[in-house]
Amino acid sequence: MRAVPPAREHDTVVPLDPAAVVISPYLPDVLALSDRILVANRGKIVEEIKATEAPEQQIMYAAVHEGLA
Repeated sequence: MRAVPPAREHDTVVPLDPAAVVISPYLPDVLALSDRILVANRGKIVEEIKATEAPEQQIMYAAVHEGLA
């Protein structure tokens, strides 16, 4: 027996603001799927950027130069 009927499962999950991790070198896909982008360099997070404020050049700069600062 399921705790949540399948028809109501969507109503339960959506308000929780679920997260997904997307790893891709194709930036248009990342920008289309993301609310925020964490840029990693050498295994460390070097920058967090809102997807709505992130041109591809800014993301690439952060990845190559270990952050924007």
